[in-house]
Amino acid sequence: MLAIFLKTLPFFAIIGIGYWAGRTRFFTTEATAYLTKFVFYFALSAMLFRFSANLSLADVWDGRMVAAYLWGTAFVYGIATVVCFLRKLDVATTAIEAQCAVIGNTGFLGVPMLTLLLGPEAIGPVLLALSVDLILFSSLVVILITGSRDGRMSLQVLKTVGLGLIKNPMIVAMTLGLIWSGLSIPIPVPLNEFLAILGGAATPGALFAIGASLASKSAERISIAGWLSFCKLVLHPLFVAFAAFVVFKVDPFKATVIISAAALPVAGNVYILAQHYNVAPQRVSAAILLSTALSIVSVSLVIAWLTAT
Repeated sequence: MLAIFLKTLPFFAIIGIGYWAGRTRFFTTEATAYLTKFVFYFALSAMLFRFSANLSLADVWDGRMVAAYLWGTAFVYGIATVVCFLRKLDVATTAIEAQCAVIGNTGFLGVPMLTLLLGPEAIGPVLLALSVDLILFSSLVVILITGSRDGRMSLQVLKTVGLGLIKNPMIVAMTLGLIWSGLSIPIPVPLNEFLAILGGAATPGALFAIGASLASKSAERISIAGWLSFCKLVLHPLFVAFAAFVVFKVDPFKATVIISAAALPVAGNVYILAQHYNVAPQRVSAAILLSTALSIVSVSLVIAWLTAT
């Protein structure tokens, strides 16, 4: 446990520096927004493209692994949804809370941290988990919110979802990388070095941006944030582990990767959605802040348990 904690500590230390910079206004909200844009559209995209281009689809795709991650995620999504209905929340708020319960910071935190902790062979399962989050559940929340407000499903909703997927640089980078790999085109040395240098900025840049963005988050509605953090940090990895080890018998290493991904704190893009649609941004903000703080210990515990078995 201590060894894993010491390995994860530098990642959270960079988040802490970013938080300090944002809290003291050394790094303004505007500066954080531009840094996040740089990481999202350039550095992280370069890293994902380079990783994907050096993988084959066979390295990424595993039906059992997808089924396990999807089953575990959907089960926790369902639990969060039922709790929301018992609290008599509307569909839009329910969709946002359920999103908090299952969507982790896989892109900004999971990709760099898990590939370092678990090895470069972890990138395939991480990308698969990220794809499920981005394509299925991020689309679902938009459909539910927009559909509940319009009172019906329309082609406009599907168009919005489709455009959102096409415009997401992480999805584009992974898709282009896999196409490049599928065509068996060697990456020229100058291009590979360019991607390595630009992608190298993704890890520190993303972690710093996470911390700086947390500085603007409030810790209101702690009881709800505590419940959503429990769903994300405890229930999500627990149900994915049950699905991977018991139900679908996933390869132990791949199971370790997707369970670790499930243990990550609430993703920042959930707040962006909540703010964009004006649906409970304060409680999402608190859930991100609290789950990230707690994950300093919880993620280490999960990875230590998985790597010890």
